[in-house]
Amino acid sequence: MKTSTNVDPSELAKFSELAHRWWDPNSEFRPLHEINPLRLAWIEEFTPLTGLRVLDVGCGGGILSEAMARTGAEVLGIDLATKSLRVAQLHALEGGIKNVQYRECSVESLAHELPEQFDVVTCMEMLEHVPDFESVVSSCSRLVKPGGRVFFSTLNRNPKSFLFAIVGAEYVLNLLPRGTHEYQKFIKPSELAHACRASDLEQQSIRGLTYNPITRRYWVSKDPSVNYWVATQKSAR
Repeated sequence: MKTSTNVDPSELAKFSELAHRWWDPNSEFRPLHEINPLRLAWIEEFTPLTGLRVLDVGCGGGILSEAMARTGAEVLGIDLATKSLRVAQLHALEGGIKNVQYRECSVESLAHELPEQFDVVTCMEMLEHVPDFESVVSSCSRLVKPGGRVFFSTLNRNPKSFLFAIVGAEYVLNLLPRGTHEYQKFIKPSELAHACRASDLEQQSIRGLTYNPITRRYWVSKDPSVNYWVATQKSAR
């Protein structure tokens, strides 16, 4: 199943147009390349990935998927952007990475096909790009095994995040292409926490991602007012 009602065609078009630039560290995807070591280290604080079966939801060109595969995990990356997936597949092939696979499908359809088949599910920088983020959270929970972990990252919805994530990042610093984000799709931590509880996911940690435009350095902080990451665990039966 390649289609889903929980998709914004304009969002797919944005990333499809840039697909060929996913692995250029000086392109529009530079922020993802720079934060990727931080994302991987944060995930492995909760669970070493070696030997685990991992699902990367909204994998794009495979930046995080490949990094997790290099730790020794068996990784499946899924996305609905065909061109991005082709880039991801080609990059893995060129790098000789055999323990990462990619599929064009929605998380909802995969949840029907492979319930409780993954030790870890990641959904990073994706929730703010879909019409119904609660559906994604619920599907991620259905895909992970009891006791398994699900990791989310997204953008808070408040005046500060509008100033930093849209005005600053897209119009002043040009870290991202203009129009990358839509403020009304940003998600408050309380809203994400409610969706997690409704999906049998216990929130274990929330962290912020902070950026200094002068030093051009990112770091993980305790301030979730703009970008934030949430670690959850599915209840064990």
